[in-house]
Amino acid sequence: MQASRTIISIAIAALSFSAGLKGQDAQGTIERLSRSEPLRTAAWSMKAVDSEGRVLAEHNPDMKLTPASNMKLITTGCALHSLGKDFRFETSIGYSGRIVDGVLEGDLYIIGGGDPTLATADSVVLKTDALFWKWKSAVKAAGIRVIHGRVIGDGRLFEGHLENTSWEYDDIGTYYASGSSALSFYANAQDYQVSAGAGPGAPVNVRTVYPETPWMRFTNYGETGPEGTGNSLYLYTTDLSPYAELRGTFAVGRKPKTEHFANKFGALTCAYYFWRNLKNTGWEVSGGYADIDRSGRIREGADFSLHEKAATDLKTIVTTYSPTLDKIARETLCRSDNFYAEALLRTMGEKSSSISVYDSCRVAEAEVLEDICPGISKTFDIADGSGLSRHNFISADTMVRFLRSMELSPAFPAFVWALPHPGGNGTLAALLPELPEQIRARVRMKSGSMDGVLCYSGYIFPKPDATGKPIVFSLITNNCSVPYQEVRKPLMEIISALVKTQETEP
Repeated sequence: MQASRTIISIAIAALSFSAGLKGQDAQGTIERLSRSEPLRTAAWSMKAVDSEGRVLAEHNPDMKLTPASNMKLITTGCALHSLGKDFRFETSIGYSGRIVDGVLEGDLYIIGGGDPTLATADSVVLKTDALFWKWKSAVKAAGIRVIHGRVIGDGRLFEGHLENTSWEYDDIGTYYASGSSALSFYANAQDYQVSAGAGPGAPVNVRTVYPETPWMRFTNYGETGPEGTGNSLYLYTTDLSPYAELRGTFAVGRKPKTEHFANKFGALTCAYYFWRNLKNTGWEVSGGYADIDRSGRIREGADFSLHEKAATDLKTIVTTYSPTLDKIARETLCRSDNFYAEALLRTMGEKSSSISVYDSCRVAEAEVLEDICPGISKTFDIADGSGLSRHNFISADTMVRFLRSMELSPAFPAFVWALPHPGGNGTLAALLPELPEQIRARVRMKSGSMDGVLCYSGYIFPKPDATGKPIVFSLITNNCSVPYQEVRKPLMEIISALVKTQETEP
């Protein structure tokens, strides 16, 4: 009996020693890298725990830093947990007035339900013409042949600003900061073809490609820059006025390119394109196209003039649905789609309190976080859903706590399925090429980057024939003054060390 106990004690000691060595390997990598640039002078927080929650490696684990697009892990995880993977956004067609002998004596409304996928090029989304066909078929089935009124885009479900007020001014006119609206079109983006002028100082050549926004007044202040000066074109615009200015430079010698800027009038654009589709397919529509401003008045797109209050007692003809939330979450994480992420946050606010301003959305998300991991919402600061704001602050320890708690959520399988992996599609495709594909596929993580910020957080799953839970890790770096490619090298080395730790587990 004594001999058996001795053998068991030796075995336990050996296992503990082995686990300690594995932890030392990862920790040693961190300590070595922390003594040299670019991490030596950066602010960074790191933590990794094994399948039992034991710390494998850490560095300033409690330091709160800006997570950039790692914030999308929180947003998509909370959305899947609270709304469910099968949740679908709704968009409805309704009308005001009455139908008499096939004539609608009133307006046709497109009623937005927050669907960020409308009219996008996303592969999981119904094509725009097919969607319009469904809407027209339902209008016809309701007995309407002629519309004596307008087509009105109704985005009243989401109140408040389109954009988060903490986003940087330069970002507001870009496609990745277009702002979330209850009725959108083409992710509220607009494509412009740009090219250099004849020489330095000449106007940049610019042409609107898609979608058209005929109500907009556009001024081109973009100039051609000297050779080698790059591209610093920005569009400055707002939903308060149908006016936009292009500013900045585009260097001599650069190839023409398509720039993607913000369209602040998603609901009006949707109404315009459906109105145009109706007219082009033989429908009689006596009125024009319009949307609804923040005061609830109808704003006609042709001249942008305000009219009577929009109707509130609408009669619904048909409701169409977005792809399921798990598919939207996958696109959000793999493409790091800010527009989708903000729609998820705004929808959580709307479902929780029927108010979708950002303050209410943050409260709603905090409630979901408390359900996932009690106490965690008090350990970091939430500003938005996408991570574009520099007012988000989170530590590696908090991120690891969240990711570990998600393992207990019913939404965890959908959450993991939505995460990209090195070698797959999306933002991680080129990472960790030295690892075999079957190992890269077990690293499920999200990147996050902006000027001076680079982050990676996620899971390293065990071999299919192994038992236990994944390694959970978070790497958040801020204040890096070198190109992100130079910061990425040591971070990939740390992740590789963690992968090797996982590979040595029995």
